[in-house]
Amino acid sequence: MKRIVLARHLSRVALAGALLAAAGVVSGAQAGVYQQCGKASWYKLGGTTASGERANPNQLTAAHRSLPFGTLVDVTNLANGKTVTVRINDRGPFAKGRVIDVTWAAAKELGFVRRGITRVKLSSKAGKISSEYKQICQ
Repeated sequence: MKRIVLARHLSRVALAGALLAAAGVVSGAQAGVYQQCGKASWYKLGGTTASGERANPNQLTAAHRSLPFGTLVDVTNLANGKTVTVRINDRGPFAKGRVIDVTWAAAKELGFVRRGITRVKLSSKAGKISSEYKQICQ
């Protein structure tokens, strides 16, 4: 009986890994390291964020679909090499093909306010991230 339960558990783990691989996320070699590549945009949000704090476009914060609130993420603009550290405090982006929405202040630091969208690499070594992810950026 224990073997059947263990086999079911292992097949679920394998399925989860396959889904991550299909989504473009490949298992990394270092524990607790998160890397993701894709498009970033900036937004000038008013009101409150999904974490409940007051939105401030002048702070270095960002919206991500799944990273825990409070996670510090290094965002590197692949067009010019500029990097800024942002804190995740909101959910999004909701536009297809984008991996992060940063505030106006973060976009200014990264040098893409005029363009509005750029290719970025996200990386974090936060202990809060339970899984290992790595994606190679081009």
